Amino acid sequence: MGLRGKSATNCYDVTSAPPSSIALLCDAHRGTLRGEDIDMQDFKIAHRLIGRNQPPFVIAEMSGNHNQSLDRALEIVAAAAASGAHALKLQTYTPDTMTLNRDEGEFHIGDPGSLWSGASLYQLYQQAYTPWEWHQPIFERAHALGMLCFSTPFDETAVDFLESLNVPAYKIASFENVDLPLISRVAATGKPMIISTGMASVAELDEAVRTAREAGCRDLVLLKCTSSYPATPEHTNLNTIPHMRELFGCQVGLSDHTMGVGASVAAVALGATVIEKHFTLRRADGGVDSAFSLEPEELRALVTETERAWQAMGQIQYGANQQERKSLVFRRSLYVVKDVAAGELLTADNVRAIRPGLGLPPKYLHTLLGMRVPRAIQQGTPLTWDVLK
Repeated sequence: MGLRGKSATNCYDVTSAPPSSIALLCDAHRGTLRGEDIDMQDFKIAHRLIGRNQPPFVIAEMSGNHNQSLDRALEIVAAAAASGAHALKLQTYTPDTMTLNRDEGEFHIGDPGSLWSGASLYQLYQQAYTPWEWHQPIFERAHALGMLCFSTPFDETAVDFLESLNVPAYKIASFENVDLPLISRVAATGKPMIISTGMASVAELDEAVRTAREAGCRDLVLLKCTSSYPATPEHTNLNTIPHMRELFGCQVGLSDHTMGVGASVAAVALGATVIEKHFTLRRADGGVDSAFSLEPEELRALVTETERAWQAMGQIQYGANQQERKSLVFRRSLYVVKDVAAGELLTADNVRAIRPGLGLPPKYLHTLLGMRVPRAIQQGTPLTWDVLK
């Protein structure tokens, strides 16, 4: 499947769109900030630089994995910090700001394949939400451990509350990336924004990005996201990441709902600068999102391996680099492998390409075979033009 999404009621496939329309969209987003080419530059969330010139920014999403225990929530904060996460993220809502207290029709989760089958939306959010009075102690614990902390607001009251806590950034969830009034309100704070793009068509993302820019957002990250829980690798479509960066002219990343760390590592190789993963102490402890959350050892591996992937990208380079130069001596080259008397011919029996590399390159072997040597040459002598003079 190509890069597809719903625009109004129809699917829109950018792979079949006229190149001119895609170019115009790219140019429009690059020109949003009065022609300034700043979208792709590194920027800061608090003290932490975000961008392709920096190691990936790894966010541990607590979500509802606190299981309605503040003590457990604080343990999750400590475990995330110990695992090397750069930020912890919460979700700021109440059941009443998310939905209605109804348990029929579309308000009931009837999909037997859902992790939350049988519950109403209200019951799910009642179980998952983080009490607002917990936010400050969670933020304080994260800061004390040297980790950033911010949140996803789901309505304007949550934005106002988070502003009172002076959060350094905001996240917009995939299911809210069509809530343009919310995006506008968050953008008006002037703080960096991270928007998950799950389910969104190009047209919908265009609206979201334009809304954010016009309302004052300068520093923006779009996260490729598959809004299924857990997501499968074959539906993750990471090749969207560089396309999205080119299309919208901003930093890109991955909100990863797959199991393990492989998709996130691959995303970094494709240019992701931000990685978000759900996090818990132990999946066996249960919780609304525990089934697709990383445990501490896995989060530590994620931080390590995504940084290694970033380091390994490097630049386009051919030939021996500085670290390789000392290995040049171990290349194959031409050596005398049996003693050769003065006047004797060089043959395949007494000359071979072997390691190390102090002799002539092997490409000269057929040129040298049949040559008569002017002097005796001992076994183990590298063949050079000087030896053959």
